[in-house]
This record gives sequence, C-alpha cells and structure tokens, in this order.
Amino acid sequence: MNLAETLREYIQACFTGLWIESHEHEDALAEIAQLCRDEDWQLATWDIDAGLSVSGQAGDAEPSGSDPLAAIRAIGALATADGTAILVLQNFHRFMQSAEIVQALARQINAGKQNRTFIVVLSPVVEIPIELEKLFVVLEHDLPDRDQLEEIARGIATEDGELPEGEGLATVLDAAAGLTRYEAEGAFSLSLVRHQVIQPESVWELKSQMLKKSGLVSLHRGAECFAGLGGLDSLKSFCLRVMRRQGSNDPLKRPRGVLLLSPPGCGKSQFCKALGNETGRPTLVLDVGALMGSLVGQTEQRTRQALKIADAMAPCVLMVDEIEKALSGAASSGQTDSGVSSRLFGSLLTWLNDHTSDVFFVATCNDISKLPPEFSRAERFDGVFFVDLPTREQRHTVWDIYLRLFDLDAQQAKPKDDNWTGAEIKACCRLAALLDVPLKTAAQNVVAVAITAAESVERLRTWASSRCLSADKPGIFARTGSRSRKRRAISIDPSNN
Repeated sequence: MNLAETLREYIQACFTGLWIESHEHEDALAEIAQLCRDEDWQLATWDIDAGLSVSGQAGDAEPSGSDPLAAIRAIGALATADGTAILVLQNFHRFMQSAEIVQALARQINAGKQNRTFIVVLSPVVEIPIELEKLFVVLEHDLPDRDQLEEIARGIATEDGELPEGEGLATVLDAAAGLTRYEAEGAFSLSLVRHQVIQPESVWELKSQMLKKSGLVSLHRGAECFAGLGGLDSLKSFCLRVMRRQGSNDPLKRPRGVLLLSPPGCGKSQFCKALGNETGRPTLVLDVGALMGSLVGQTEQRTRQALKIADAMAPCVLMVDEIEKALSGAASSGQTDSGVSSRLFGSLLTWLNDHTSDVFFVATCNDISKLPPEFSRAERFDGVFFVDLPTREQRHTVWDIYLRLFDLDAQQAKPKDDNWTGAEIKACCRLAALLDVPLKTAAQNVVAVAITAAESVERLRTWASSRCLSADKPGIFARTGSRSRKRRAISIDPSNN
C-alpha cells in the first residue's frame, strides 16, 4: 500500500493529526496533491521559506508569511461545511520546542474532528513532544521498490543499449535498492555519463556515500574470495547452498545467517567479507559501538535506523565482528548504563527473529561465554559454527596462498607451524617479505595464540564440542584429544617462537 492509499484511509477515519516520516518531500507532496485532486479535498502547504500556499489560489491565502503559529491558525479559514481541508507542514519538527506551537497544534487537532481539518507534518525524523504523542499517527513514506526504480531507470536511459536487460537489469536494481528516488536518478545519470550505460558499480559508489553519511553501517568493497581462504569447506558449502536456493523469494524460506565461533585469527572475518563477493551481494559492516548515543533514546533510534538501512539494502550480507564485546554488558545493563545496552540487545534479537528481508546476518565471536544464551537459539541463526585451528592440510593450503601473495619462494623451508592460525602464517610471510629474510627467521617474531592464550583456546574448544557445527566437515564439531596433547607439548617448547 502506497502513501496516498494509506493517507486516504486515515483521513476517512478522521485521524486529524498525521506525521509522515519521509526524506523525499517533493514526491510525498506530489502523492498528497494527487490524492486531494482525486477526492476533491482542499490542500494547503507551509514551509519556513515559502510560507503558506493554498492549492488553486494565487499567492498566499493568508498574510502569515513564515510564521508557523499563524499557519496553524489559518487552517480554520479553509474549513467548509461538507468539505475536507489538509494543511501540510514541512520540516515542522524544528518548531516543536515552542510551547505556543505545541498548544496550538493540540487545539487544532482536536477541533479538526468537528470541521474536518487535518494537520500533516512532513519530516525526515519523528520527534513528537510528549503533549502531542497521543494525538499524532505516524506514517512512513517508503523508499521506491524495484518496479519504481526500474521506471526511474527507463525514464533516464532513453536510448537503445543504455539500460541492460534480464539479469543485468536485476543486478542494477539490486544495487539501487535502498536509495531514494533523488539518489537513484543521480546514480543512474552518473553511470550514463561515465560508461554510456547504467552499471551497478556507479550505483554502489553513490550508495557507499549514503552509508558513510549515516555513520552506522559501512559498505565493504574488498576483493576477498573463497579461493584466498584455506579450509572451512563445510561452512562455505552451507552458506552458498542456503543463499542460492530458489525458494529464497519466499520470506518464510529465506536464510537468516550464521554465528561463527573460534579462537582469534582463524579466518572468521575474512570469510564474512568473502561471502558477499561469492554470492554477488554487498557486504555491510555494522559497528555496534557507533550505535551508542549520548542522549536519551538515541541509541535505540540509531539501532532501528541501522537495521532499517540493512533491510532497505537487501539482498545483502550484514556482518558484525566480535559481537560479544558489544553485547557482553547486556546482563548488567540496568546497573551500568540505565538499560541502554539491554534495549539495544533486545532490538537486535527481535530483528533477528522477525525480519523478512533478504539480509544474511553473519556474526563472529571469540568468547561465547560473554553472550546471553538467547542470542544463539534456533531461528535466529541457520547455524552456529565452530572454526577450529587449521589442520596440517589446511595450513599447507594457507602457506601456498600467502607465499604467492607476498611473492616469496615456495620451495624454501617452512617453520614449525603446529597449531598456527591463518593470521600467524600470514604474519610470518609478511615479515619475511618486509625484512627480506627466510621464513624460519621471520617465524622467530611470531608467537602462536595457541601458546599465548592456551587456556582460553582449550576452554573454547571444549565448550564447542557437541554444541556447534564444524566449519571444516559436515556435522557436529567434536574435540579431538590428540590436538590438545600436541598443544600442551608445544606450549612448553620455546623453539616454537
């Protein structure tokens, strides 16, 4: 249901105070004006620059100029015995701090029940004073859907060959999802200027700028792929299968996401970044710390805004790195931050459970004990995977990847790497290239996390056994005794440094 249809229902039901949340005032006004013409309703608009303007009349209907209080009072002059009058106040949230304006709005909204006059506030944010909360109904002006975006694109790309068809058009529309009509027009025009054809790359460039302005979600544009990530075969296969299934068009059958648990440096973050490229989806990075605000209610508002952005960007991958550090204080939130963290956590839990958008949520975690148990329950994630320390074969694959990446001699002797993670192998190769020394010499500067945090790694592997899916092979992860004995032997062997 579009804005005009929703607004018609509320006006017919005589809701005389309406607040429309919109970033596209011109398009919203055009819909409202068309509705008033269709229903033969009287329409007046006001903004601080142009003052009061009445549809169908030349000049100002009242000598109110830019006075917001006079504009509210002027709506009574438009009332008729059997007609309907609507006053649209643009960006009126800027004037809600005035006691006189709040009182005038309350009086006019109540009086509108008798003379069928309606106050409509058009604003990009919802900031209703407590005195008016029960008098206003909040409506949303939705962002353009795929059909509207295609109409915009065809209106700009008027020459043959400027707009791709079939799968190419679907890719362009996916890239434009979440943009306003104004932003979509600019992105399509920019692509035509650069490439003489509408391409998704230019659309993504503008969308990246949009995300930067919000400061809540960032767009990752790296070139990571599964070929540059050794091991994790079961995790890769699972995610690719659930994200590419044909039934994903049904909201009930859409994939939800995965929770990745492992010691540091085992490739969780790199997997998240590579997943988007492998599935042709953008990867959004949600910084939970950036959601925290200094004002009352700001954190909750930012959380809703960030999740709304993710929904608008669908289909996409939404990544939260080391989520336990952001949510570990939820249990004690009432004593430490007036409940802000627990409310943020509750909003995220509700979204994980109820969202129907095609957003694949991937969270990484190094310490599951710091996460509330309800976070990882069924139906919030499609699976909870444990990414173990790489096996000998996986380490061999990782060595090959980074030897090629840093242009090192693949035939040289490698250091003893029992229980090394992929990050430690990369660090060794980078140092060898940086210092121009053999790998064994560079390895003297690398201390494995299995040594520096041996107790934590053992505790994590013990907890994950029989509780998590294995990222390496199908089925439940099972802790093997041989690897723990090796780690204990290594932990007291100074030559591993």
